[in-house]
Amino acid sequence: MDSENTIARNFIEDIVEQGLAQNPNVVTRFPPEPNGYLHIGHAKALCVDFGIARKFNGVCNLRFDDTNPTKEDVEFVDSIQEDIRWLGFEWNKLCFGSDYFDTCYELAVKLIKKGLAYVDDLSKDEVREYRGTLTEPGKNSPYRDRTIEENLDLFERMKNGEFEDGAKTLRAKIDMSSPNINLRDPALYRIIHRSHHQTGDKWCIYPMYDFAHPIQDAIEGVTHSLCSLEYEIHRPLYDWVTLHCDFEKRPRQIEFARLNMTNTIMSKRYLRRLVEEGFVSGWDDPRMPTLCAMRRRGYPAEAIIDFLDKVGVSKADSVVDTAMLEHCVREKLNATAPRMMAILDPIKLIVTNWPEGETESVTLENLPGSEEAGKRTVQFGRELYIERDDFMVKPPKKYFRLKPDGEVRLKGAYIVKCTGYDADENDVVREVYCTYDPDTKSGECERKVKGTLHWLNAADALDAEFRLYEPMMLDTDEECEDFTEKFNRDSLITINGKIEPALANAHPVDKFQFMRIGYFAADKDFTDTRPVFNRTVGLKDSFKLQ
Repeated sequence: MDSENTIARNFIEDIVEQGLAQNPNVVTRFPPEPNGYLHIGHAKALCVDFGIARKFNGVCNLRFDDTNPTKEDVEFVDSIQEDIRWLGFEWNKLCFGSDYFDTCYELAVKLIKKGLAYVDDLSKDEVREYRGTLTEPGKNSPYRDRTIEENLDLFERMKNGEFEDGAKTLRAKIDMSSPNINLRDPALYRIIHRSHHQTGDKWCIYPMYDFAHPIQDAIEGVTHSLCSLEYEIHRPLYDWVTLHCDFEKRPRQIEFARLNMTNTIMSKRYLRRLVEEGFVSGWDDPRMPTLCAMRRRGYPAEAIIDFLDKVGVSKADSVVDTAMLEHCVREKLNATAPRMMAILDPIKLIVTNWPEGETESVTLENLPGSEEAGKRTVQFGRELYIERDDFMVKPPKKYFRLKPDGEVRLKGAYIVKCTGYDADENDVVREVYCTYDPDTKSGECERKVKGTLHWLNAADALDAEFRLYEPMMLDTDEECEDFTEKFNRDSLITINGKIEPALANAHPVDKFQFMRIGYFAADKDFTDTRPVFNRTVGLKDSFKLQ
């Protein structure tokens, strides 16, 4: 995949370019917390972090923000690396926030010795009460004036495990009357008696993100710390930490708008609930906005990159229509997906003048216009399957599919004419009868009809399961007490139909265009005895680029 141009020209590039004279070596980082799977919102951050580094011949590090052992797991570490590589990116250095725990501790001690940090005994509720509001200043903790010696002793005892979770915190001594609440003596360390996936039981105190992150950036020589817009208000604290920890080279934090999409939630907390409470089958359920789910559904990585390039990078929050992503997916698959035949709702079509027991090979292109994609043969016989919707007893005007006395061409084969049908007592059609014109074989006949149908030979068609997806979340202005009330209960429909024999050789994530139906991908549940396909996107595209 060509991912050199992963993002369009944007304001971040302008900032970076202006500073090249002072610092020509651009270093960025992508810092996910390993407490869940990456989603499409993270993909935007990936494109920004890795894209900026590439455009300025710099490097981008992958650093796991593993400062909270209560939610993190090696499973997520592995999945994040897989997703990044799937999108076509490769990091310069693989790092963990926990690699720097010793340095973070030493710098916390340094701040205590400078009189810029203190050990606080206030509970969470008391801290919230003392913090104040957006319009009212906070007030100093009664423990704020502890001596440096007392703070050093208490902090070491915190490290040695003498106190229970939540009993004490280390806080920065900044300004409880600051208009920026993040500067009102923010927490730097908290007590968590929990084994860590990297450091084991070495630590029972862990640095807060706002303390650890700028330190990690500075240690790694990051020049531009690129993050989403909600961290803008945290930037003064980011700068305070790197300044008072005496880093000679200090990174510059730059914020950009995060990705918001219709019918989509990006909160890992909410996504975790959907998984844990059984709304979806897992993090890779094809309805989810996670990258592993999109991969399973059949979204090409190149299409996601193209989508994010079209979205661009800005300072203003906005909501992007999910149809834009589907448009990019459809464009990519239209150029690459082999054309195959499948019937989702089959009905028998009997060619009454075709000899019983005989078949004829019909040659079809795998990808029209592509000689490299090759061709395949399918068998045409007396009993076929067509889509139930492709026959109507009393059709509306301008209906160009099969109807009584009507003619259609069967793809790659012959023109057939409907001569009758059989229905049950509820007028549900069971079989349709037709005759074929032997002089109308495709490629050998100039006679044209308006309708062309796809079909399958009933004798060798295989059973298959099709999973059809709709948006997972409903877009509604109605107020809900719980976000799960917006979960679309009809977001997955499973049906059983038929496929041509060649599709039995498909492998998970192989992508196809099922003629006249849509784009599908073989699911991970696919076996040669139980083919399963996920609908990636439909054929119709109503989205128009502005």
